[in-house]
Amino acid sequence: MQHFQESIYKLIVETSTNLPADVRRAIQAARAKEDQGTRSALSLSTIADNITMAECNVSPICQDTGMPTFIVHCPVGANQIVMKRQIREAVAQATKDSKLRTNSVDSLTGANTGDNLGPGTPVIHFEQWERDDIEVKLILKGGGCENKNIQYSLPCELEGLGKAGRDLDGIRKCVLHAVYQAQGQGCSAGFIGVGIGGDRTSGYELAKEQLFRSLDDVNPNEELRKLEEYIMETANQLGIGTMGFGGQVTLLGCKVGVANRLPASFFVSVAYNCWAFRRQGVVLDASTGEIRDWVYERGEAVPMQTEADGQAAASAATQGERREVVLTTPISEEDIRKLRVGDIVIINGLMHTGRDALHKYLMDHDSPVDLNGAAIYHCGPVMAKDEDGGWVVKAAGPTTSIREEPYQGDIIKKFGIRAVIGKGGMGAKTLKALQEHGAVYLNAIGGAAQYYAKCFKKVEGVDFMEFGIPEAMWHLQTEGFAAIVTMDSHGNSLHADVDKESREKLEKFRDPVFV
Repeated sequence: MQHFQESIYKLIVETSTNLPADVRRAIQAARAKEDQGTRSALSLSTIADNITMAECNVSPICQDTGMPTFIVHCPVGANQIVMKRQIREAVAQATKDSKLRTNSVDSLTGANTGDNLGPGTPVIHFEQWERDDIEVKLILKGGGCENKNIQYSLPCELEGLGKAGRDLDGIRKCVLHAVYQAQGQGCSAGFIGVGIGGDRTSGYELAKEQLFRSLDDVNPNEELRKLEEYIMETANQLGIGTMGFGGQVTLLGCKVGVANRLPASFFVSVAYNCWAFRRQGVVLDASTGEIRDWVYERGEAVPMQTEADGQAAASAATQGERREVVLTTPISEEDIRKLRVGDIVIINGLMHTGRDALHKYLMDHDSPVDLNGAAIYHCGPVMAKDEDGGWVVKAAGPTTSIREEPYQGDIIKKFGIRAVIGKGGMGAKTLKALQEHGAVYLNAIGGAAQYYAKCFKKVEGVDFMEFGIPEAMWHLQTEGFAAIVTMDSHGNSLHADVDKESREKLEKFRDPVFV
């Protein structure tokens, strides 16, 4: 097993940087279904560009590489203690090499371990089997989509769908509601794994297990096969679309599994995964640890059609329908008041990152830099040192903004921030602050970590490194950073509109289907 650790390292790098072929096919199919020139179509083009860039750069597709979760099948007698130690060492090395973001945080102190090791991280499950080789599967599921996982206890009452009973039709309603409630916050269009039955713990495990299935497989259970097909057809009628911008494609894949349950309990568990569906596996020689095969067809078998391929058609389709505005920080209130939902904003100048720890800090403290007229980016980047010891941005897509809803309005007022950038939108409190103080919310494309990293030309400095690299406040010289106005200073919110419209469409599916 002298090559086991090296093989695990290769698996981590492949999973983080190269989407497998079945996922790429699903994204290509989504692009074909969207109307050219729409916000969702343009977002999918950006996603395609990002996938290609990540593959070429061998850098993370999305900066949030999640909590690495390994499923290991091994022969009887294999030394699981040694394998676990070497998996942990491979994770630490991949983190050091900027293939994984530093994501292991002490739940009591908030301290980041810096190497993705700690109690409970990474997650490693071992199972024995009656084969001579070893199979290791890995999934990297980011926090944004992990937060949109949901579990239902039947019977229950569901918004827009009414009563969901302890039957197949009640399950159907739960799964549809799970897609609806995610909106764009889980980086739609997404994939879902559904676990029916079990207890609260095993139900979620069963749901996540479904995410390891190939997208083109056929469920051997006829009832579940019909349910999967129904959900795929129906969920894509909700109009949520890519990033929650509205559109024809909301769901890219649905896989359902079932387990027995207690008489008193009936759980339906849904594991939501973003478009950056990073899972891969390897089959290893049990004596050497060398890679014999890859579990899923690798991404290079399906080259992505990039923006350059379809740029002319997209530009023609959108001519006169969208407005592009170039802004340089610091931004004036006058310029912000001219913006409307749907405008594309290109930002140049100094930009500052800020996530949960910074927002909490700023509520009671001054900022280390002047934020009047500033753009603050909800982002936890992957950073690395160059040969001269300076910082370089390796991956820098947006994080889910709704977590900052308790703070954002107050911070806009306190510091005079003009642009808040993130993904998934924010709530009524922030919308009111945008209107009162002259600011705007810009939705960047979730998961597009390479696409945005190229916009950061220089790292001017960093504050609060004690929060850890993802939570630190990075000061970045920016050029050509593009995002869409989805909440403006006039009280308009695309997110609220799409939520309302998709709820109305959801209500059309109240009546029983599976009886």
